Amino acid sequence: MGATCSAGSFDRAEQKARLLRRHLALMTFTDPLPIRLYLAHPGSRLSTFVRGKSSASPYWAYLWAGGWALAHHIARNPQLVCGKRILDLGAGSGFVAIVAALCGARIVRAAEIDDYAIEAMKLNSAANSVHIEIAGGMLDATNVLDQIDLILAGDVFYDEKVARSMFTFLSDCSRHTIDILIGDPGRTSLPRERLCEIASYDVRDFGLPEGATVEAGVFRLK
Repeated sequence: MGATCSAGSFDRAEQKARLLRRHLALMTFTDPLPIRLYLAHPGSRLSTFVRGKSSASPYWAYLWAGGWALAHHIARNPQLVCGKRILDLGAGSGFVAIVAALCGARIVRAAEIDDYAIEAMKLNSAANSVHIEIAGGMLDATNVLDQIDLILAGDVFYDEKVARSMFTFLSDCSRHTIDILIGDPGRTSLPRERLCEIASYDVRDFGLPEGATVEAGVFRLK
């Protein structure tokens, strides 16, 4: 799931990393675990360098409710990941992947399509002294068979088109006996009829006022 880098691609990655260190702030959290992450702040001005250079808006610079719910669930139930091979699907900042690593996962892989998100994950994993194997580009079920024990999918049902693609991928993986945990605050595109809620948490979410929370669930495929 890895890739080799030319000198040119390495230089471009280092340039992105420098921009992220300049525009993001290294923030410290203690809930659900002590963790440090490079995230956006009111003075980040991300649009000054991301616009037109990234495949999407900088969602990776914020923490979302589904990821928070998965992080809480893993921290409270570390046996779910301890000693296992984990894939964080649509990993963004790498928050969930890092929590899994801190809770004893044997191998942690993170799938992400945005170049800036990939560089943010590298910074965040280094800030927490954990190792994450990052897979860029799209995956299909054959990419993870015999390599992954558990998929963690936070906030991947944010619009109808992406939701269809994600559900197809996760269903294919489930048929091959890969365990799957989904974190989501109940967005419109979440296929609730195909899921079983196993836990819920009052968590933060991007866009909420300081101190406000929203209820987000942790689900398994039926």
